[in-house]
Amino acid sequence: MKIRQTSYSNVFAVLANLLLVYILYMVTRVAYVAENWQLFAPTWSALDMGDVLRGSLRFDTSAIVYTNALWIVLLLLPLHIKERSWWHTMCKAIFVTINTVGLSINLVDAVYSQYTGRRTTWSFFSEFSNEGNLGGIFFVEVGRHWYLLMLGIALLVALLLLYVKPHGHPGRPLWRYYAVQTAALAVAIPLSIGGMRGGFTTAIRPITISNANQYVNTPTETAIVLNTPFSLIRTAGKRPFSDPHYMPDSEMDSLYTPLHSPSGLNQRNRKNVVVLIVESFGREYIGYYNRGLDGGTYRGFTPFADSLLGVSLTWSHTFANGRKSIDGMPSILSSIPMFVEPFFLTTASLNEVGGLARYLSEEGYQTAFFHGAENGSMGFQAFARTTGFERYLGRTEYDADPDFGGEADFDGTWAIWDEPFLQFYAQSMSRMQEPFMTAVFTASSHHPFVVPEQYADTFPAGTLPMHRCIGYADHALRRFFQTASQQPWYKNTIFVLTSDHTNQTSHDEYRTSLGLFSAPILIFDPTGELPRGMQDGVAQQIDIMPTLISLLGCERPYIAFGKNLVDIDSTERDWAVNYSGGIYQYVDGDYVILFDGTRTTALYNYVADPLQSDNLLGTMPEREERMTRRLKAIVQSYMQRMTSDRLTVKNDCQTQ
Repeated sequence: MKIRQTSYSNVFAVLANLLLVYILYMVTRVAYVAENWQLFAPTWSALDMGDVLRGSLRFDTSAIVYTNALWIVLLLLPLHIKERSWWHTMCKAIFVTINTVGLSINLVDAVYSQYTGRRTTWSFFSEFSNEGNLGGIFFVEVGRHWYLLMLGIALLVALLLLYVKPHGHPGRPLWRYYAVQTAALAVAIPLSIGGMRGGFTTAIRPITISNANQYVNTPTETAIVLNTPFSLIRTAGKRPFSDPHYMPDSEMDSLYTPLHSPSGLNQRNRKNVVVLIVESFGREYIGYYNRGLDGGTYRGFTPFADSLLGVSLTWSHTFANGRKSIDGMPSILSSIPMFVEPFFLTTASLNEVGGLARYLSEEGYQTAFFHGAENGSMGFQAFARTTGFERYLGRTEYDADPDFGGEADFDGTWAIWDEPFLQFYAQSMSRMQEPFMTAVFTASSHHPFVVPEQYADTFPAGTLPMHRCIGYADHALRRFFQTASQQPWYKNTIFVLTSDHTNQTSHDEYRTSLGLFSAPILIFDPTGELPRGMQDGVAQQIDIMPTLISLLGCERPYIAFGKNLVDIDSTERDWAVNYSGGIYQYVDGDYVILFDGTRTTALYNYVADPLQSDNLLGTMPEREERMTRRLKAIVQSYMQRMTSDRLTVKNDCQTQ
């Protein structure tokens, strides 16, 4: 259809045609759900349709803007061509072609998803790159699903007939036309970028397929809110997980397995579990861990953490399993390390995922995750829901609580300041039924490295911008434990404190490939039932989940890539693994190897040689071979489970 040409007609055409695409995307979503109803029927009644609609619009916006970006720009360019009919005909051709492809992909995937249980991603093309019979299969399925072909033709007709096409003349006066077009283009560019990213604030990373978990209850249901063009765009060029086939599976299983079968040696108890993940709270900043640093004069910036460590269980070598915030949550709460790509950003995030929250929920625990940033930021809300947390409390819930300061406590960039939000955290747990399991992710010790105005001169400036922020985070922890100690649940609680990752460093020991992963890990029991002080050994974030399950005396099997740090029968306490820049690092006792996926490139005694300056590769062949074989088994097991959806005991048993 055509509209009368005015200075605003092109802008109206853009809005009207985009609305048409939104409607047609929703039509294909309905067709997708109907075609795959058997997947969604069992849990359909539990879905929040408001959440589903919001999620659908968010992902549709990203896909629609990505695919129509060229058309939007062409239609809004402030050009004056004497005869513009050919220009608008070209724009219509681009629009109809691009959106026909996108809508058709959604319909085709409605059929293919019956075999995969999820939206198709870019890995499809590599998975079937050597198959020569796809064309025949496609035409067979077209015959079987002729009604989807008819729907696709109807959508094409709708695009052709309902497309709003301005007349050729730009309207009078020309200066108004140029002004409107220029202004519209200037507005459209940032709006389009925000639409592609999934939001406009600095707290929001570009959305990925894992964010769909935020709007549904199970990984399978993510297919409802996603659309296939978005899934393809977000995974194009990314294939982080594939089985390296280092060894036969029997040998792999003899060297390593993430399947834990608790021995039941520890007494069963129903203690609460509180996990504090402190942003960028690197081990370097903590005096307790660095008593010999700078000739014994280093004091660090965490007097409270130092005192807490003195009455807590910790280890001589403690490591993170990732270098980003989005690596921390899977490592700490689900015992999933970061290999190759952040788990959040891969198709494996749509697998059925276990974790501490889901495991303890099935033991009768109430569970909740707290994060003081904008709800949904960093994908934490989606991941929390995926891994079994029953509730998510973020900035929205904080602002709504009449006992706290609301907007006045926002740091202006990321989140609610740590001190008030941790108070909210402590008070909120007092309203939960015991036993409960909660986790909090703080935010203040982060770029742009500021503290609340009233503390501007309170904490030592140190030598790095981060140091004052760490002092504030430590103060917020002190205040949290002061409040928590007055709550009725305090003495029946096991506390875990760690960081998501490390940050700025001022000592060379913490700038090595391994030092960059040096994060604190402590377990504190107010009753004193646990050992206190530093124990010899190696601990990592992925050990937290199996260790807590052991301390609680639980007996059901589970999947966790880490180890149990307190089981007296454990024979493999002193290992850790992480990945950065294409290199796997495997710690075994005092040694660490670096492995590029094909060969071992370095071996260091990181205890005697903390700067990793003396490469011992080739000097200890037996140790080198043993460590490399074990690391290969870990990597192979990880990759196999990621690609075959075997991250839970149930799925593991079903595929055996």
